[in-house]
Amino acid sequence: MARILLVPVVVWAIASSQMWLAFLLFLAAAVSDAVDGFLAKRFGMKTELGAYLDPLADKVLIVSIYVTLGITGVIPLWIVILVVSRDIMIVGAILLSWLVDRPVAIKPHNVSRLNTAAQILYACLVLATQGYGINAEPVLTLVMFLVAALTLLSVGFYVAEWVRHMNSAGS
Repeated sequence: MARILLVPVVVWAIASSQMWLAFLLFLAAAVSDAVDGFLAKRFGMKTELGAYLDPLADKVLIVSIYVTLGITGVIPLWIVILVVSRDIMIVGAILLSWLVDRPVAIKPHNVSRLNTAAQILYACLVLATQGYGINAEPVLTLVMFLVAALTLLSVGFYVAEWVRHMNSAGS
């Protein structure tokens, strides 16, 4: 819940050109996500609510930050469109499967986990370079293209799984 509640503050910080603050808040959110996941697994504290809130918090935070960075011209719009479109396609596929009474349970693939990590890394790097005047251009470009490649690969895995599920459900 804390990560979801941080979203408007991080968006405000980016929109107000307070990139150092946005970086610190985003870093705190990323660290809290890692600690939360570790504690849940290590001490068997997984809950059904947490299973829904964790990926929701990740998506709300990442999508909000990418959209705000894109609107403010800090990152290219094509990477924003790619990242956001992936999430819209996944949610759309889940909703469609429910509407046709063939609900699909989406489990994150390792590629999707890597994708999320790369998206978080890219956002952190962008916010850090903007907030602290660091020149990390070659690394930023490399990570941005890594995000693009992993996003496309992740879409491919989800689409293949969804199509397989939808075709087998009627048999």
